[in-house]
Amino acid sequence: MVDNQVQLVKVTVDGIEVEVEPGTTILQAARKIGPEVAPPAMCYYEPLKGSGGKCRACLVRVAAGSAKDPRPMPKLVASCITPVQDGMVVENFSNPAVLEARKGIVEFLLINHPLDCPVCDQAGECDLQNFAFEHGAVQTRYEEERRTFEKTDIGPFIQLHMTRCILCYRCVYTADQITEKRVHGVLNRGDASEIGTYIEKAIDNDFSGNVIDVCPVGALTDKTYRFKNRVWFSKPVDAHRDCPTCSGKVSLWYRGSEVIRVTARKNEWNEVKEFICNTCRFDKKDTADWVIEGPTKISRASVISANKYPKNLTVSSFGARLAAAEYKPINDERDTSQLGIQQLPPERFAKTLPSAKE
Repeated sequence: MVDNQVQLVKVTVDGIEVEVEPGTTILQAARKIGPEVAPPAMCYYEPLKGSGGKCRACLVRVAAGSAKDPRPMPKLVASCITPVQDGMVVENFSNPAVLEARKGIVEFLLINHPLDCPVCDQAGECDLQNFAFEHGAVQTRYEEERRTFEKTDIGPFIQLHMTRCILCYRCVYTADQITEKRVHGVLNRGDASEIGTYIEKAIDNDFSGNVIDVCPVGALTDKTYRFKNRVWFSKPVDAHRDCPTCSGKVSLWYRGSEVIRVTARKNEWNEVKEFICNTCRFDKKDTADWVIEGPTKISRASVISANKYPKNLTVSSFGARLAAAEYKPINDERDTSQLGIQQLPPERFAKTLPSAKE
């Protein structure tokens, strides 16, 4: 009898070991452990084949290539396209060089991205906003003029704000893989690259609205929802309907008793698993059209739930926890009199402390 069971490989990410199938990437292996060690991702989107390897937000250090060859990789690698090896040791939030590199990636992505979060509909559920908060620097060194574009309508329901685009290619892969005729893509090259349609052709296929869900920033927005409400003032609920075109599983976003928008359901990595049609997204905005399942599960650390970014819930805090766990106290019993420092006796030192009454 032939044993067809797949031999799993072991990989360690930030000191936590996990077993995965051969061919799994470092990012996928880290996600199996949980968000406390999973690298951020701006261009990678698991449901879309070929995505990843463009933004470099998921850079990690491979401290040991494998059990057979434990030598470290000389440079940081993109975890979304690097397959694991048996015995591989990966450093993510526990490595200062990785965190410093991510600051540079954030600065690079924000070179042309405008600071218009106060008027952007994506604020509160923006991947770039989250990435900049967790890994970015306070200041930027960029002084040159930013690229600017005029807003364009690329269909009856979608507006393109190219100034905010970070060229992650997610919308292009989405249109390629779930529609028959893609009419938009990346035009030009280098710093002149932009998302657009050929001769202002409109995107009018029945699944065009999904490019809004996959966009990590506010470059592709829903024209029927623009400036209607802030996401943290909305109440999302899971619902479904019998749809002949798609799965019909959606999230309804309420303002009071009014459905202000309909989106596809997303997982904990903010990725859509089942794409929905335009009929469900734009035409069915009445509660009577849906079967309500219950409130959508949202992380308490998210802006949608907390209405702010909590200071103690940043992803990079895992590195601080790891450093605290490996901290070794120093036994310093030197004679301070030789250093010119006057040391107070314990009873006198206690008198210098403020009392509870004070």
